[in-house]
Amino acid sequence: MPSTLSTPPSDPFGWIDDEARRRERAGLVRTLRPRPADSALLDLASNDYLGLTHHPVTTGAAADAARRWGAGATGSRLVTGSTALHAELERELADFCGFEAALVLSSGYAANLAALTALTARGSLIVSDAANHASIVDGCRLSRAETVVVPHADPKAVAKTLETYEGSRALAVSDSVFSVDGDAAPLARLADVCRTRGAALLVDDAHGLGVLGDGGRGAVHAAGLAGDPGTVVTLTLSKSLGSQGGAVLGPARVIGQLVNTARSFIFDTGLAPAAAGAALASLRLLREDPSLAVRARAVANALHRGLTGAGLTAVRPDAAVVSVRAPSPDAAVRWAADCRTAGLVVGCFRPPSVPDGISRIRLTARADLTDAQVDGALATIIATAPAGAVAPTG
Repeated sequence: MPSTLSTPPSDPFGWIDDEARRRERAGLVRTLRPRPADSALLDLASNDYLGLTHHPVTTGAAADAARRWGAGATGSRLVTGSTALHAELERELADFCGFEAALVLSSGYAANLAALTALTARGSLIVSDAANHASIVDGCRLSRAETVVVPHADPKAVAKTLETYEGSRALAVSDSVFSVDGDAAPLARLADVCRTRGAALLVDDAHGLGVLGDGGRGAVHAAGLAGDPGTVVTLTLSKSLGSQGGAVLGPARVIGQLVNTARSFIFDTGLAPAAAGAALASLRLLREDPSLAVRARAVANALHRGLTGAGLTAVRPDAAVVSVRAPSPDAAVRWAADCRTAGLVVGCFRPPSVPDGISRIRLTARADLTDAQVDGALATIIATAPAGAVAPTG
């Protein structure tokens, strides 16, 4: 009897070449560009909002931690990967941001996966903002909860969705500051909606910590939600703190739930001691000098004023991200390349990374930039702006 199995393809990865050709035709090929240790380029693309990643106190603490504790954590946090340094960082993060407890993970991405999967389950409900970060999207998928995506920054849509839910475990999740346009979520209103309907609120404060709130304590602190029993915060150590890693902050019982059930915590190697030491040193620098947060916001506002004054369409920054619209994906790519040629590094966002279909260059303000550097960056961006980027006058 002849086999009914089809003939297997001769090249099991031939489909990758087809996809690569489609990306190339669409102008959407991503490439890795290793950066040198020392560069003459002015960087307005990184997330080093406070300019601490090269601070001698931060780098010195990283080196000291590696010498004392070793180059790696050596195992998961529940086996050999927890050190006194991790515990110290958790205590100081929780205290600084105003929460009962904290848990440090290997990345902000892992922190969002941990919180979303440990605090929900099949049969529960997640209400997610349409502009949330990819790590939140993936966390929702892995949670097995019913996920409803609501329009961007719309508490009424969140309330309407929660009203229809008849179960007992609901959670609304939102970035505090959205990474593409740099606009802030209406956190106080979202918290009110959640309280009224018995839902928890999860906030990713990756772009708020170090920039917003009293002394840079974050957007959640600024919204008056620090220590709120129904609010949980995720954040990253790789932006304002200039290191690497992530954390979840909230009530102690929430952190206990993560330690016992979050797979991206339980089965992942702990954060390297050098990264924990660097983050702790940066946190202390921020605590000692709250003007860092003020300066980061001032630089962002100066960039926005200069860009809009020149006729470019830039979103008013709520934190340190300044988004400037480009007329097309190709124009955004050329604009970023022309800026680099002129000595300035900027981010480039285009579909499919931006679901609204609007291409942008993205600037990130840094507290360590001088006024002269800000003026130089503005001159470069304006001089290299593509046709159609400047709004017509008259």
